[in-house]
Amino acid sequence: MEIFRTIKSIRSMLDGARLQGKKVGFVPTMGNLHQGHIELIKLAQKTSDIIVCSIFVNGLQFGLHEDWDKYPRTFQADCEKLQAVSCDVLFYPDENQMYPNGLGSQTRVICSSMTEYLCGASRPGHFEGVTTVVSKLLNIIQPDKMILGKKDYQQLAILHRMVEDLCFPVNIVEADIHRETDGLAMSSRNSYLTILERHNAGQLHKSLRWVADKIRLGDRNFTALEKEAIRQIHEAGFKPDYISVCNSKTLEMAETNDADITVLGAMYGSSARLIDNISLN
Repeated sequence: MEIFRTIKSIRSMLDGARLQGKKVGFVPTMGNLHQGHIELIKLAQKTSDIIVCSIFVNGLQFGLHEDWDKYPRTFQADCEKLQAVSCDVLFYPDENQMYPNGLGSQTRVICSSMTEYLCGASRPGHFEGVTTVVSKLLNIIQPDKMILGKKDYQQLAILHRMVEDLCFPVNIVEADIHRETDGLAMSSRNSYLTILERHNAGQLHKSLRWVADKIRLGDRNFTALEKEAIRQIHEAGFKPDYISVCNSKTLEMAETNDADITVLGAMYGSSARLIDNISLN
């Protein structure tokens, strides 16, 4: 696996690969890789000739009181995992490469839809940081395909919209959520959970699945279903952020006659905020 630290060097390498007719698959990450990330690499390998993974802990998407400084940085272990799965290229820039004029004066990419509610309400400015850094990475890597997981469904929908609105010549490939045996969606922040919290953390998926099953059986009282799921999460010892039955495409509150529905949820532990979703389509 080749490791590149600068924009100039990785662009030069990838330009040469494209001249040879090779297709580039791209997996953006913030590191602290787990099996879910590795599955993204494996999926990319099925459709692309060269696989690029990026590791960059993007300060622009962390709020004032969030965990940027505590976010796990496990570069050596990440490299070993990527090498074990035969990833071709790692792009590992520092902040000076990504934000040469500083975070405060960085030009921002703002998606005007789907960013102010759900996770956007709890993390103001978060999605602006995501769309900004992903647009920069797409300009640097210029991949044919970008592989993203469905765990952060709102982020996935926003990036689809950004790519469409800004005419990026990239296809987004969606990967299914990779889960622990109790249903907990794999996440770099799962390591923040206490032993007791980890024992009960599958409740988020369990409650979302309960709502989805009720809807499949014909229950369309979405508000009542959301309230009960929130009660279940609170009973399990977590602080609910939201449970929301949404239209899968717009992420607005689902109508009773909607067929394409996604149930999204988020909850807080003592040091971790967990998200998950289930789609009914």
